[in-house]
Amino acid sequence: MKKLLLAATLFVAMQVNAQIKTPQASLKAEVEQAVGLTNVSVDYFRPAKKGRLVFGDLVPYGKMWRTGANQNTVIEIDTDIEINGEKLPAGKYSLFTLPKAESWDVIIYKTTDNWGLPQKWNDSDVVVKTSVKPETLTKDVEYFTIDVTPQNNEQGTIDISWEKTIVHIPFKVPTHKIAMESINSNINENSKAADYYAAGVYLFTTKTDVKKALDYVNKSIDMQNGEAPFYMLRQKSLIQAANGDKKGAVETAKKSLEASEKAGNEDYVKMNRNSILEWSRS
Repeated sequence: MKKLLLAATLFVAMQVNAQIKTPQASLKAEVEQAVGLTNVSVDYFRPAKKGRLVFGDLVPYGKMWRTGANQNTVIEIDTDIEINGEKLPAGKYSLFTLPKAESWDVIIYKTTDNWGLPQKWNDSDVVVKTSVKPETLTKDVEYFTIDVTPQNNEQGTIDISWEKTIVHIPFKVPTHKIAMESINSNINENSKAADYYAAGVYLFTTKTDVKKALDYVNKSIDMQNGEAPFYMLRQKSLIQAANGDKKGAVETAKKSLEASEKAGNEDYVKMNRNSILEWSRS
């Protein structure tokens, strides 16, 4: 008995003091991506293909899949979003899928502390359920991969790929709503030149209100004490042209050209020269 206790003690001591490091079978991964004004992050584990047939075998068709390995694949968003028209409030969720040959069911689930699938599935914890079509890749993806891809400031996709299969989960973000709320609540008599400029450029580039965009950019330039930078003058000329004032746009572009030449910025020199030529012909 004493020998057994001694052997057990020595084994535990060896385990505690072990220095050997070996790689995990499934690699831990984190993805963080801003889409517009929304931050999207995904924490997951990446199993390897290792010569195996994945979909239809290792991952059976028609059965719920943890979508990764080990603990839940967790998606976190800091604003409300929409997935295929269904609202997903800001928060942290687990991702499950049900792969099929012709389509995948995608399930966003409330609890995130499961090892694999929940021991007891609760339909009331399903926040979003949608269907997407798989696509075929030309090359094998060895390690299970999840990416977040912005399409523009208002939408993106969560991309799941492994073996020769990829699925794209489309989502929309409330960028314009957040930006307009920020402009309307923060532009006031105490605003700084940078605030007016950012608001003006946003209203112009999104074609929300080009007249108010010009007011805001003018306000920003007025606050520069005659030292407005070339890029600010460039934006003013573009907004003037959008408002139909080509003559004013040419005069402002000439000022931007002079300032950009002094700054040695050849890109702005070229853009201003091209615009002056274009607007002078109009």
